[in-house]
Amino acid sequence: MAANMDKGLYEAPMGLDALAADENSIEIEIVDPEEVRIGIDGVEIEIGKDRPSAKDFNANLADFIDENELQLLSSELIGDYEQDLSSRKDWLDTYVKGLKILGIRYEDRTEPWPGACGVFHPLLMESAVKFQSETIMETFPAMGPVKTKIIGKETAEKKDSAIRVADDMNYQLTEEMKEYRPEHERLLLSLALSGNSYKKIYYDPSLGRQTAVYIPAEDIVVPYGAANIESAERVTHRMRKTKNEVKKLQYAGFYRDVDLGEPMRVMDEVEKQKAEDQGFSASMDDRFQLLEMHVSLDLKDYPDVDDDNNETGIALPYVVTIEKGTGTVLAIRRNWKEDDELKQKRQHFVHYGYIPGFGFYYFGLIHLIGGHSKAATSLLRQLIDAGTLSNLPGGLKSRGLRIKGDDTPIAPGEFRDVDVPSGAIRDNILPLPYKEPSQTLAQLMDRVVEEGRRFAAVSDLKVSDMSSQAPVGTTLAILERVLKVMSAVQARIHYTMKQEFKLLAAIIRDYTPDEYSYEPEVGGRKAKKSDYDNVDILPVSDPNAATMSQKVVQYQAVLQLSQTAPEIYDLPYLHRQMIETLGIRNANKIIPVEEELKPVDPVTENMNLMNSRPVKAFYYQDHEAHLQVHMMAMQDPKIMQVVGQNPQAQAIMAAGAAHIMEHVAFQYRKEIEKQLGANLPPMPDAEKDENFLPEAAEIQISQLAAAAAAKLLQKDQAEVQQQQAQQQAQDPVIQMQQMELQLRQQELQIEAQKLQLNAQIQQQKLQLDAQVKMADQQRKEKELQIDAALKADEIELRQTEISNRQQIEAARMGADIQKHKASLSAKQQADGVRMGIDIAKAKESAEFQRNRPQKGK
Repeated sequence: MAANMDKGLYEAPMGLDALAADENSIEIEIVDPEEVRIGIDGVEIEIGKDRPSAKDFNANLADFIDENELQLLSSELIGDYEQDLSSRKDWLDTYVKGLKILGIRYEDRTEPWPGACGVFHPLLMESAVKFQSETIMETFPAMGPVKTKIIGKETAEKKDSAIRVADDMNYQLTEEMKEYRPEHERLLLSLALSGNSYKKIYYDPSLGRQTAVYIPAEDIVVPYGAANIESAERVTHRMRKTKNEVKKLQYAGFYRDVDLGEPMRVMDEVEKQKAEDQGFSASMDDRFQLLEMHVSLDLKDYPDVDDDNNETGIALPYVVTIEKGTGTVLAIRRNWKEDDELKQKRQHFVHYGYIPGFGFYYFGLIHLIGGHSKAATSLLRQLIDAGTLSNLPGGLKSRGLRIKGDDTPIAPGEFRDVDVPSGAIRDNILPLPYKEPSQTLAQLMDRVVEEGRRFAAVSDLKVSDMSSQAPVGTTLAILERVLKVMSAVQARIHYTMKQEFKLLAAIIRDYTPDEYSYEPEVGGRKAKKSDYDNVDILPVSDPNAATMSQKVVQYQAVLQLSQTAPEIYDLPYLHRQMIETLGIRNANKIIPVEEELKPVDPVTENMNLMNSRPVKAFYYQDHEAHLQVHMMAMQDPKIMQVVGQNPQAQAIMAAGAAHIMEHVAFQYRKEIEKQLGANLPPMPDAEKDENFLPEAAEIQISQLAAAAAAKLLQKDQAEVQQQQAQQQAQDPVIQMQQMELQLRQQELQIEAQKLQLNAQIQQQKLQLDAQVKMADQQRKEKELQIDAALKADEIELRQTEISNRQQIEAARMGADIQKHKASLSAKQQADGVRMGIDIAKAKESAEFQRNRPQKGK
């Protein structure tokens, strides 16, 4: 545990630009005996050449102070440290004794007999685990532990800055600082047991980011009479470092280059007990024990002076590091900001407390219910031992009685031979009168455990004992009574986390870029430096409620009250808070609230009202135009007819009327500003804790507004009176005569219109008759033309037909002639062929006859 505790603490709060966490990352190159170069992660530091001077703000002043003065300073500071240790001795002794009864290991006992029960009652550890489990879920939800609050007047730019800062801080704590949640969980468990836990916040150049390291209560020593760690005159952080780690810091120039020899082997009681509880064998610690003391000193070589260069004798804040075994001062560094003219002490520690004590140190569960846990452990052991004796009883037997194997207990179902000297066996054996485990003792143990749980505020609420018909107020009162102590502890943790986040935000801001990329890369920064100047960093935990169930019951009580007078509640915002408390994501999409609405045109506002969506008026809108559009929509009969058939018609009309009154109110404000000739101050919002006007300014503005309101009233009254006078200026008789004249003129106009219409009709009839006659004549002419054209076409068709027939006949005759000629030619050819064949046959026959032999030859 101690090794993990010192991780990342190699450097002072001022930081060290050339220090690596890995001891293998140091490269030493010896150039000559007077010069040594050390390379740490690519950064070279020259030792023995061009060493910094005492005027350098970050210089180690111990290099420039005489050794005798350093020894005197070391003796004085170590004496103060020992005195601080003595002042908390009783608190520490109780803490060490409490660690022995945590119940996370089994104790092998030899009394009252070997193998007696060594179990511990888990009351103490159970209470601590419950506290740690509930608190980590409340202070570190999945979305991140940080929320933001806008400083000053709320603007759209500041809203965006608040969102970016919250995203950036939560990203740093959940993704970049991977050790933060495990360290915070260890802190909460230690806080519950010891009552005190600490964190050290600084920038670690070896990691290239900020870090918040958990420090156990035994390693921070503060004077008992200190009010708090911020105002304590002396804060000592006890660190343990190996010989190699100290050498690395000496080579880097952070500590003085002096020979410390070998570390003194010591044994810390708290570490010893923690190791034994976890099942490890404690051994002597062979590391250097360094005391990093944050104190105020009046160094005569570096005194504080006023504007006239006169010494003031005022002690200034320094960080002094001393090796406790040899009393060697390793470093003295200034502990204020270089540009701070007041030279105020820089804060690097935050102190988490459980229950306030009588001095600086808080009380934990070990101090509060350690006695209950010890008593419950004793009673539990007695009950188990009584059951053991009852199940395996012992007794007395006569000396002459011999039992085979009498040194071993008789197993179930086993019979052994017995030599009885005289009388019956029962007369030679007398069992001791062991009793069963006492019910009174068991009830007493239950009572002790119940009292311890109730005092530690970790007792479970018995839901079965509560009526399901009980009002929410009754349930809330019971929860408040059960969780009152835990709520106070949660409020203290909420306050301390706020201080821790402020220290972390200051470091994050210093290393945040000046410009913000609106499309940040994976792992990139999600805010810019100026964003951190507009917001305050707060924990997401609620200091008024310790658990989610308590918050839910509180909101249920408010919801019940809202049903009695819904008009005075912001129901969407109330339901939105309830959904966020239940841990449901995207609550802003489920129920949008007015603060997140954007300005829209009046038509869109009407559409949102009809769809039962929220609407909001903004000061800079044209309210006269909005009112005109809204009033026209309310007077439109078609729209009103459809809206009236909606089951939510009454709610829609009420929302519309409320929205119209918003515009009327803004318009009234603008009219007052016109009469004043100047703008009124911005309207404050009590829910956002915005500053209201000072009393004198409010009175002056009220007087001016009263005069402007009187002028506006006179103006409006004059306009209304003028309208009424215009209406009353007309006499009723004159109005009737004017109406009769208007009617007569209308009648004359109608008669003239009739005559003009008749004349137009007659003229149109004549024009129509002429058009009809002309159309008939044109029709007849067209018919004649058509008949002539038809006759000419018929003649031409007949001539064409005759010509075609003649051509066909001529073609047919030519074809017949050709056919006849072809037939004659073919016949002639066939006759010629036939005649040739006959001649050939005749020649063959004559030749045959000539060559045939004659008879008789």
